[in-house]
Order: sequence, then C-alpha cells, then structure tokens
Amino acid sequence: MDRLVKADVKEVELVFIGGQKSTAAFRLTNLMHTMSVAVSLTTQSPSFFSFNKPFSIIPPLSSSSYTLLSQRSDQPPLSNPPDSIAVKTTMLPLGKAHHDDLRHLFSKPGIHIFKDATLPISFVGPHVIQHLISSHTYIADVDLFLNKAISGCSENQLTWLLKSAVVSGEPNLVCSLIVHGGDLNDKDTKGRSLISLAVEAGNFEVVNVLISYGCEIDNSVDHVLHYAAAIDRVDLIDFLLRAYKNVNLDSVDLCGRTPIHIAASYGYTEMIRFCLTVGGNPEVLDINRCTPLHLAAQEGHLDAVACLLEASNYSKYALNKQGKTAFALAVENEHSNLYDLLHLGDALSRAARIDNVNGIKSLLAEGANVNGKDQNGWTPLHRAAFKGGIESVKVLLNHGAQVNLVDDNGYTPLHCAVEAGHVEVAMLLIAHGAKANVKSLVPLNSDCFKNHPSYVQPVCHEKERA
Repeated sequence: MDRLVKADVKEVELVFIGGQKSTAAFRLTNLMHTMSVAVSLTTQSPSFFSFNKPFSIIPPLSSSSYTLLSQRSDQPPLSNPPDSIAVKTTMLPLGKAHHDDLRHLFSKPGIHIFKDATLPISFVGPHVIQHLISSHTYIADVDLFLNKAISGCSENQLTWLLKSAVVSGEPNLVCSLIVHGGDLNDKDTKGRSLISLAVEAGNFEVVNVLISYGCEIDNSVDHVLHYAAAIDRVDLIDFLLRAYKNVNLDSVDLCGRTPIHIAASYGYTEMIRFCLTVGGNPEVLDINRCTPLHLAAQEGHLDAVACLLEASNYSKYALNKQGKTAFALAVENEHSNLYDLLHLGDALSRAARIDNVNGIKSLLAEGANVNGKDQNGWTPLHRAAFKGGIESVKVLLNHGAQVNLVDDNGYTPLHCAVEAGHVEVAMLLIAHGAKANVKSLVPLNSDCFKNHPSYVQPVCHEKERA
C-alpha cells in the first residue's frame, strides 16, 4: 500500500495579514476499510507553525479536519522551496492510544511509519503582494510568490495593488497584476490614470508597460507632460509625445501653465531646450499672466533665463497681473545674477544710444554685459556706433566690446557707423580690428551707394526706431 490517508488539498494556503496570526484548514481521509490510522503532522519551522492536532487517530474510511496556525509576523516568511507539512501515518490495530503513546510511536523510525504526503505551505492575499512590492531587498522567485499570493485577492484588491506597484516602480509586478485582473484604467482620487502615477514616480519601464497594455489618459486631468517636466525627465516627455498623439507641449494645467512653465520654475534648462525644439511656445501666459521667464527669474535660475531669452523677444517685456516684468521679480527676490540679462543690458543700450558715458561706466561696474544683445541682436556698441558717440564707443571698447559681433541681419557696429556717416567712429572701430570686408561701407546718402550692385536696403534706422 502506497499510503494510508489522502489529503483534500495539494497545498495549504494561509491568508497572511501582517501582525496577525493566520490559520488554514484541511482534511485527511483514512483509506483503510477496517483499521484506524494514527497521524503525525510536522513542519520544518515548529517555532512558527503549529497544529490544533499534531497527533490524531482517524477511524476506518473516516475523515478528520486539521488547522494549521502561524505566529504573528510583520512580513511573510517566504522561501523557495516553501515550508511544508509532513503527513506521517501508521496503522493502529487497536484503534486508540494516548497522546504520549502516539508521540513515542512516531519518534521511532521504521517500516511501520508511512510518509503519506508533503503539503507545501503558501502565503496568499494582498498583504503578501504588498510586501513583494514594498520590499527593498532582493527576493528570489518573486513571480512564484506573486502568482500564489494572487489566488487570495479580490479584483478590487488587485487593482489597489496595481496602483501600489506602479508608484513603487515594479514593472514585472505591474505586468502580472494586469494579467491577473487588476484594472488598468482605474483612476486615483483625483481622477488621474495610472500613467500619471507612473510618470510622477519617474519609472520609464512602468510607463512603457502601461502604454503597451493600452492604458488610457484624460488630458483634462492627466497632465503627464507637466509631471515629466517637474522631474526633469526629457526621455519620458519624448516617449509620451510619441505614444499619445493627443498630448502637446502647449497644454496647460489648472494654473494655466505649460510644461515649459514647470521646467522654468525648477530651472531645468535642458528640459526647456527640448520643449522648445519640439515646438513648445515660450510665451504662453498662465492664470497670473506669467510667462516661463517670469517663473525662472523669480527663482533665480540664470541658465534657464538665458535660454528663454534666446527663444522669446516678447517675454522680457511682458507684464504679469501685478504689472511686473521678469526683471522686477528678480529684483524683488534679490537675484542680482539676473539683472544684466533682464535689465542692465537694456539700460546699457539706452545709455549708449544717448552717449551717456558716465551711465555706461556705472552700468558696466554693476555687472552689465558689454556684449549683451537686444531683441534685434544689437549690442551697446552697435547703438553707440550708429549714434556716433565716440566717447561711448571708446569706453565700450576699453571694457571688452567685440567689434565684429553681428546683429540679426548680419550688421556689425562698423556697418552702423558707416551707414550713419560717422567716419571718426568707423576709423576707431577699424583701428580696434573691425573687419571692413562685409557689405558696402559707403555712406547711406551716397548716390553711388544706391546704384551699387551690392546695395542692400539698410535696416539700422528701422531698428533704431524700434
């Protein structure tokens, strides 16, 4: 005979709840027609597992119920191979015996002892899965434990666990929970999708899994590009733009801000550059009529300010709801490193235009950029040369003004001086290395200049008026 009893299960499942004792019931049936059978139940971890009846007697062709108990624990004692129940039996001709007699009987090995069954012990339920999700240590065979634990979870519990796995950044667990019934398109309390949670967590692999399974987003609440911008993840923004055709970089959140606003507020220059490269608008106004430049200036982000100034002529002069420019916000928050970019350069250009030599010196002493350009690409030297301010030109040159910088139309300060007829300024610039081999240098009022085949309609006067 191969065995004396038969178990009603192949595996005993314990619903694990952290900090509580767990119990699981199973039955054994005596297969003998005429003889009682004595049963012994043991595990490899007697300090953690116990039985309501470690020794028992089952009459012929009868069944008996047993309860496996586990001690309290904060986390399930997962192992592979798992702990198991060893079911040992022996025939009992008299049909009865005292507990101590049974203990003594099973303590002696021999052919009279049958090992009828080995029942693996599995921990199931949401607490097991949450442990797998939140564990910060490596767990071997995690998929094995997960697949067993899932059998003790409802669909709602699987969905709750799916959210937890998404936030924790566990792509394999996310995939398994979706396959076993977790609701891929469930929403959080704010109505946001799992994609939003994954992007906020910054886990590219989880985002990829969710998208591959068809997770949907609602643009009115799922500001996924904003979340990616907030954590400076260019790779995520790029991936999301490719995956969802209905998202765009000019979309606004509840504050009317675009992803560029968000990146600007944190000073993420590379993120700003990427957004601009793929078509983002740097001049969108939020609900407070702030441009991204306002936010970058308010926080003192020098590189971000410089990047936004390169991309927008308007933003530097835009007024928010309080009537403040980006420069005003920089001053208000004492970000003196931004003054030149946002204002001193303008003041320096104005001083150069009116030949205010003392003003030029003062502004340069305060840190104004001698080679800073205005919205038309003109430097202070362009302005001074066009106006013929010889003393201003000298001061600027002595402070490092570059004589061959060109404006947006390719004009150098020398062009401006010649076109305006300021010979002395032109000669001074040439003496400082200005190149005279570009465009015509004939005075503007010369008929031969107008009839020259290389004549180009001058733009300096239009810029000056601007």
